[in-house]
Amino acid sequence: MITAIREVRRAKGLTLDDVAKRCVPPTTAQTIGRLETGTRTVSVGWLNRIAGALDVDGADLVRLADRPEIAVAAVLDGGGVQAPRRPAMVAPPRGEAGMVAVTVSGGIGDYRAGDEIWCATLAPEEFARALNRDVLVPRPAGRFLFGRLIGREEGKLHLLPLGAGARQQVVADPAWIARAVRLVRSL
Repeated sequence: MITAIREVRRAKGLTLDDVAKRCVPPTTAQTIGRLETGTRTVSVGWLNRIAGALDVDGADLVRLADRPEIAVAAVLDGGGVQAPRRPAMVAPPRGEAGMVAVTVSGGIGDYRAGDEIWCATLAPEEFARALNRDVLVPRPAGRFLFGRLIGREEGKLHLLPLGAGARQQVVADPAWIARAVRLVRSL
């Protein structure tokens, strides 16, 4: 099995020792190094332990033939653009179970026409995870509200719609909400 453990670890700025200590139960940096280089076989159990330590899905650590990777040609920051220090690859975004999307047909707020906003659905007990984030909230009769979740009290959600000068909206006891987690934008 070909893995992307090293690439993900480096992208997250972690050392072998950092990952080893984050594993449950903890292991050694040497073991993580052997699993990265393929000198030790990566079992599903190890893959899941390392994925947990890196805070990614186990599938993100496996290179699949039908999931093309894109070479990183340059790194851009406030000082300009330069070549990467090490060869690196990125994988195109992929959806996960429980995700929904919002397509933008006309620019509003930070969003432009043609954008796709990928959202992870949350149950009521998880709503606090979406505070100060853009969310999609279902309303009666197949309607929706999309805006910044700015407060939550006694089962009511307080949202600030995206449009300039828009007034705060209050929604009582929605069955679910969806927190914006990824913006897909064509240039």
